[in-house]
Amino acid sequence: MSSLYGALIYGNGESRKVWDTTKDYVGYTRWGCNAAYRDCKVDNLVAIDYGIQQEIYQSGYALKNQCWFADWSILEQFHPEYLKMNYPSEIVFETQKHDNDVCVVQGKEAADAERNYQEMMKNFPHLDENDVKEKCYKNVGLYITWLHEEDKVENIKYPVGWCAGATAMYLACVKGEKNIFMLGFDLSNYGEPLNNMYKGTDNYLPENAKGFNVDNWLIQLVEIFKNFPDTQFYWVDDYSKENKLQVKNVKTICYKELDNMCQGRV
Repeated sequence: MSSLYGALIYGNGESRKVWDTTKDYVGYTRWGCNAAYRDCKVDNLVAIDYGIQQEIYQSGYALKNQCWFADWSILEQFHPEYLKMNYPSEIVFETQKHDNDVCVVQGKEAADAERNYQEMMKNFPHLDENDVKEKCYKNVGLYITWLHEEDKVENIKYPVGWCAGATAMYLACVKGEKNIFMLGFDLSNYGEPLNNMYKGTDNYLPENAKGFNVDNWLIQLVEIFKNFPDTQFYWVDDYSKENKLQVKNVKTICYKELDNMCQGRV
């Protein structure tokens, strides 16, 4: 069900520091990404990476708040002991088991991470080896999350393999939102430091990590813009008034303009 005025999508770029994410905005639905649950009030939380999903679930947040997790396939009467034998104990991440045999098991093997690392360095030899390796090896390990009898987690059936921000936007559009406001959707640059509200914290890259190539992010965003031509997208950015992608249904506004809209002053 769509909201009265639109959806506020909280990306985790540092530009959204100027916005109060702890407030209720009447008539707006709020979507957060990954660790946004730590300090934002949202109606829907989208998490993609295994580590942050487990953190969210273990915190108890998912028992009372609507969450959308990628690759969240529930296994019943499953005993993962034989899987644990294939991973060094230091990269087996398992939550406390409850009074049932229901869990979600996810994993990323070091061999796959090494393969991705070697391919990246072969194709882009100018990149920082240590930085690329750290990114490729992120989330390596076996994640076993034991579930409570009831929670509020929905498995994301589509899209698959997208970033959290674009996934949240797509899900909001599918729910019928006609106005989408993109906050903290800061485009990254490999030549600059990582731009993320939660860098240096658990389940995130360190503060000294470099930015990302955003080509895949932009491809995902453009697909959403084109697939929902009747939806108006507002890219909220205090640093640029330009339409970043020259797309008809995308408009750049500043945070002051958004505040005026939320306060009914426009």
